[in-house]
Formats: sequence, structure tokens, C-alpha cells
Amino acid sequence: MVATAASAQDRTPRANTRQAAQRARIAEGRADGDLTTREAAALNANQRHIRRTERRAKADGDVTVAERRQLEKKQDRANRRIRRAKNNDLEKPQN
Repeated sequence: MVATAASAQDRTPRANTRQAAQRARIAEGRADGDLTTREAAALNANQRHIRRTERRAKADGDVTVAERRQLEKKQDRANRRIRRAKNNDLEKPQN
């Protein structure tokens, strides 16, 4: 049982990498002032949703192609949301 769970975890390395990068972008946006507290909270909630989906996909020990595709689609949407939220204020003063 432990070997099955470990092998399922290894089936989504790209999802894990993207998840970490997206979380870092949210933190960076918050630190730079590009994201408001509310925007960051919403984006982090979306990241939690993606993480839950990934855990469900891994729960049976086999991550199917459809599950992997679903994860990628959710991460693509999250990526667009992060980009839009970070760049939604076009009136920022240029230093």
C-alpha cells in the first residue's frame, strides 16, 4: 500500500512544480503590492482547490491521463487568474 501511494505521488511532478511556482508568484505579487489581500486570498483558495483535486486523483494510487489533464486545465486557469490579478492595475505610477 505504501509503495502504491509513493508511485502515485511521482505521477504528477509537473503539477507539483507548477503548484510551487504559482504559489511563489502569488507571494511575490503580494510582497510587490501587485496583489491586494483579497486577491491573494482568492488566488490561494484556488490553489487549495487544485491541491485537493490532485490529492483525490492520487487517492486510488493511479493518476489517469484524464485526471492529469484536468489538473493541467485547472492550473492553466489559475495561471491566467494570477497574471490578470497582478496586472489589473494599469494606472500604477512608473518609477
